[in-house]
Amino acid sequence: MNFARLMEPITEIYSYLKQPKEAFITMHQKPDGDALGSTLGLSLFLKKLGFRTHVISPTNWPAFLNWLPGCDQVLDYEANLDLTKKIISNCEYIFCLDFNVLSRTKNMESLLAEADGIKVLIDHHEQPQKESFNYGISNTNKSSTCEMVYDLIVDAGYAHLIDTEIATCLYTGMMTDTGSFRFPSTKASVHQAITHFKHLGLNHTAIHERIYDSFMESRLRFLGNALLNRMEVLYEFNTAIMAIPKSDLVKFSTKTGDTEGIVNYMLALQGIKFAAIVIDRDDSARKWSFRSKGKFDVNTFARKHFNGGGHKNAAGGATSDSLEETVANFKKVIREYVSELTEPYISEL
Repeated sequence: MNFARLMEPITEIYSYLKQPKEAFITMHQKPDGDALGSTLGLSLFLKKLGFRTHVISPTNWPAFLNWLPGCDQVLDYEANLDLTKKIISNCEYIFCLDFNVLSRTKNMESLLAEADGIKVLIDHHEQPQKESFNYGISNTNKSSTCEMVYDLIVDAGYAHLIDTEIATCLYTGMMTDTGSFRFPSTKASVHQAITHFKHLGLNHTAIHERIYDSFMESRLRFLGNALLNRMEVLYEFNTAIMAIPKSDLVKFSTKTGDTEGIVNYMLALQGIKFAAIVIDRDDSARKWSFRSKGKFDVNTFARKHFNGGGHKNAAGGATSDSLEETVANFKKVIREYVSELTEPYISEL
């Protein structure tokens, strides 16, 4: 295995960009706009340098992202096992985007660990598994992995190669991972990148419409049912929780991506600082998503109580407990944070 004892800085690969080879680019399972946008943006860029690239997702992805430039070339690992295994084994470069521990690639984990290619990490989550990567950057202050890919292209001296297709991919991840630019991670650098994209002719309205105005009727009815029948507001903790049973997923014929973003609706409630949703997806695990406002650190909360992690104000987790058991556990552990959650919070202008 070609592992480095210590992950070297991403700047060390700049010289490699002048020596095009075959590269495999991957992301976390059930990829979102940032994961898919960053991998496709990087792939389009590397192709301009002469690389032969392969973008492989560990699983399927939301259909509302199928319009992204280059998405028709993305391979689903689970649906193309023989082909993708051969590609991963033969590529000289392996770019890992929007995840920082190999387990986030689900069934690809062992194959990635054993692959001999040079592994490069580009990610913005906390506590990276640095020993698994030869080169990389992990910057939790960045809004998105798409912003980091933009930085890579510009800092390496190739800003002139960014076109509207690359800009479209990278804008998608910046937009979705910042909640349409409302989250604190939206620094001036994000808007500077978007200014660059707009000068290139980026149509931001079309991107918003394709992501947020393309839902099926069943998805909206699922959302309505979740808000009406599955949401519980714990005002004494300034917290809202939603528990989605598997029966709801079946009843409303939910597809990959249909549950994305629902947790954010609860943060719209006046006074709510912490929102959590747990979904009973299969027999082996219940998946949690956590969001917060202000100082409450859901990354620490998820790591301590629900085998997860992420960012300070956005994290996820999982448990093998039943839906009822994990909800009961949540209501128990939340009592440890009553002082933090009831502390007055006013967003600064």
